[in-house]
Amino acid sequence: MTNATMKSLGILRLDRFLPPGTVAADPPDGSILNPSTFDFPTIFEVVEGAGVERVVKGDVALEPAFIAAAKRVIDRGAVVIATTCGFAIRHQRAISQAVSVPVVTSSLLLLPLLLRQLPPKAKIAVLTYDSRHCSEDLFDLEKREDRGRIVVGGIEGGKFWHDELKSPPPPVDVQSIEADVAACIQRLRSSKPEIALILFECAAFPSVSASIRRLTRLPLYDITDLCRMSMAAVRQG
Repeated sequence: MTNATMKSLGILRLDRFLPPGTVAADPPDGSILNPSTFDFPTIFEVVEGAGVERVVKGDVALEPAFIAAAKRVIDRGAVVIATTCGFAIRHQRAISQAVSVPVVTSSLLLLPLLLRQLPPKAKIAVLTYDSRHCSEDLFDLEKREDRGRIVVGGIEGGKFWHDELKSPPPPVDVQSIEADVAACIQRLRSSKPEIALILFECAAFPSVSASIRRLTRLPLYDITDLCRMSMAAVRQG
């Protein structure tokens, strides 16, 4: 069965600004961009002009480019749409209003569900590419007590953070991501021992999800989990 006859996940990927003719490096195991991560086909469209810095900082001028890319993946057969940056949640409403398939721009959409899996005093650690821009407005939580249960930690200033700001960025350094994420979680748990679950905002972090689960022995969710859940809901029939 070919990708053309199977229901596919459409992934809106950020613009890496690669020179013409450049072959992109193979994505790491577990990455949302690695076809082996899922048991269903994936198709990709670049959101033109959507560099990391613009998306993380919430440039509203990118909204038409996200919508255009979403329509292109639907034309190619996508039945669910995801993105390669959790900060694209700022465009969730606009994209979902413009298309007729489920849109899951970010793992942050899981927060209301995950909070209700835990005891009232338990906290969730949100691990992000840049905590300076991962503010409460991205969580869409109405209750103050729910917002108070979210602990945000970022890897800004680390090697991966610097690498992603380069144009074009170098191949993903999984070891540096793992080291930065592990150190961040250790800091958060030292100050907030109530942390009972981890949510990865950054779509590059799933490449270290397995190792971080082993290290922390905590439940951990990322964008690939949300993609699998969403695809499972539409793949029947």
